[in-house]
Amino acid sequence: MNKIRKALVVVIILLGTLVAKGQQDPMYTQYIFNLQTVNPAYAGFWDRMGVLALSRNQWVGFKGHPTTQTFSIQSPMRSQNVGVGFNVVLDKVGLEKRLTVNFDYAYKVLLSDVTFLRFGVKGGFTNYSNNLLAYEQYPDNQWDPLFQTTISNKFMPNFGFGLFLSSENYYASLSLPRIIQNSYESNTSNYSTSSDLRQIYLAGGLLFTLSDQVKFKPTIMTKSVVGAPFQFDVTANFLLAEKFWIGAMYRSGDAFGVITQWVVNQNLRFGYAHDFTVTDLSKYHHGVHEIMLSYEFSGLFKVVSPRYF
Repeated sequence: MNKIRKALVVVIILLGTLVAKGQQDPMYTQYIFNLQTVNPAYAGFWDRMGVLALSRNQWVGFKGHPTTQTFSIQSPMRSQNVGVGFNVVLDKVGLEKRLTVNFDYAYKVLLSDVTFLRFGVKGGFTNYSNNLLAYEQYPDNQWDPLFQTTISNKFMPNFGFGLFLSSENYYASLSLPRIIQNSYESNTSNYSTSSDLRQIYLAGGLLFTLSDQVKFKPTIMTKSVVGAPFQFDVTANFLLAEKFWIGAMYRSGDAFGVITQWVVNQNLRFGYAHDFTVTDLSKYHHGVHEIMLSYEFSGLFKVVSPRYF
């Protein structure tokens, strides 16, 4: 217990040193199954090699609506104290494209028989492009010199870190996936945009066994960046007969939604989420759809117990 208290004190101290007020990165309704994207310390948490693919289509029917495609792979090493991972995120909004590639390394420290603290580092690059020439401009502004070029940076390096505390019935996650603040300037003008702002994530969840057939898992994630409104996601999920997750989500100032997941077997999972926007944008699109597929390979590492986070 003393080790757990010390670990929590470290997390609180770290939180106290970070100034944060809003969100800027791609969002995920099924974030609990996709934490590796934002926290490198999650790499290896599955205790065996696994892959995850997630596709999010936001504001479907709206011209230039945001889309996010994510692919992740992770695995523990033979020592079982080290986890490694690789993830790719392609995020598009209108003609703006951001491809991010990262490698993850995590080290696990045993705090008790069932409690672990993982330290993670992330390193990679972003390829950002924005073809300003292709934007449709108003007639009175169609010769704006700032839109007579493109923005294209082939290689913008970055790195980040994360902490992940977990036990049988809870987890806590703190991460800063990007530390370097890159700006993307156009090729021939002074147009620029800050596309790699420092984004801080704090997440946590609990697991309650209500009966032999029903488990309850509430989770929360906060996302923040200096100069933007603070945002949080809250979910409540039920696991039925160890096979079906079903739950609801609320995202502050943006949407509420439903989350489902089918645990096909010990290896394969399929998830779907649908968001209902609560802002005025709801009049102009047909909803938000998110599909997730994950597979964990058998035989490489021994699975001790079912995974709930």
